[in-house]
Amino acid sequence: MQRIIRLIGTFFLLLLVQASLAQVARQRMAVLMGARFDITIVAKDSLTAERYIDSVIAEVSRIEYLISDWKPASQVSAVNRNAGIAPVKVDREVLELAERAIRISELTHGAFDISFAAMERIWKYDGSMTAMPDSAVVRQAVAKVGYRNIVIDKEQSTIFLKLPGMKIGFGALGEGYATDRCRDMMLARGIHAGIVNGSGDMSTWGRQPNGSPWTIGISDPFDRGSLYAVVPLRTSAVTTSGSYEKYVELDGKRYSHIINPTTGYPVTGLTSVTVFGPSAEMANAFSTSIMVMGKEAGFRLLKQFPAYTTIMVSDEGKFYTSKKIKLRKYRQRDQ
Repeated sequence: MQRIIRLIGTFFLLLLVQASLAQVARQRMAVLMGARFDITIVAKDSLTAERYIDSVIAEVSRIEYLISDWKPASQVSAVNRNAGIAPVKVDREVLELAERAIRISELTHGAFDISFAAMERIWKYDGSMTAMPDSAVVRQAVAKVGYRNIVIDKEQSTIFLKLPGMKIGFGALGEGYATDRCRDMMLARGIHAGIVNGSGDMSTWGRQPNGSPWTIGISDPFDRGSLYAVVPLRTSAVTTSGSYEKYVELDGKRYSHIINPTTGYPVTGLTSVTVFGPSAEMANAFSTSIMVMGKEAGFRLLKQFPAYTTIMVSDEGKFYTSKKIKLRKYRQRDQ
């Protein structure tokens, strides 16, 4: 019997097939990194599966206390406090994550930039924002954004932000990194199947207990009660970036929570971007970048990385996919 589980705050519905075979799948939800994590582990028995879910939660919590820019005691918060003052020594893990983020910034010409965090407190999506931010305030924040002002010293293992008031934040990239780490950790411990889904940044490995592949159903962002298509996961990660769940509405116009680092204003053109590939960290970097870059530039970007494919949905409701993706449509949309 097929059972559909809705993953809150994501673009996905995870389709699980229940089977009374030797292995069992167990699921649990936890709030980590300020987001919902849904963890599925396939193991020989329920007790083993639950124990390894505990291990996944502990690993995500460990990463959160290293890289969260909302936790004052984290290494990233220390880097931000010392912006324009002094380099801060960080763990090699944090340093290498920052290095990879900067490489994506270079590749996307700044469409992806972890120093966008300087603008996070200008746009508010908690219902408290009632007017557009002052343009001068936006310009001041944009002046503090720029990955070229992030200085990494590999020998000393330090990160230095050149400009006072600069901030870095790994955000959903950190969630993607955490899900990849947990997948690799579980494989190293002999757990051959499971899913770690951090609010839409999903790392998968192996198959369901009955041998069938993990399958996601893609929700139509313009008709949230229905599926547009289902996609079997033949690669190990999938992420989504979207503007249709978290936004602010001002004077009848909707503004996305995804900000263009160059302009300081919310992006337009695409409602959501889903990217499939071997790494949730990289897939997240690509999906975020494409939301900023737009459809044509997004397809050109992914041509350089043939292991990654995409489904994009425009603000007008049109779906665009990489050539490799064959959607099994649940219903026909008007084009």
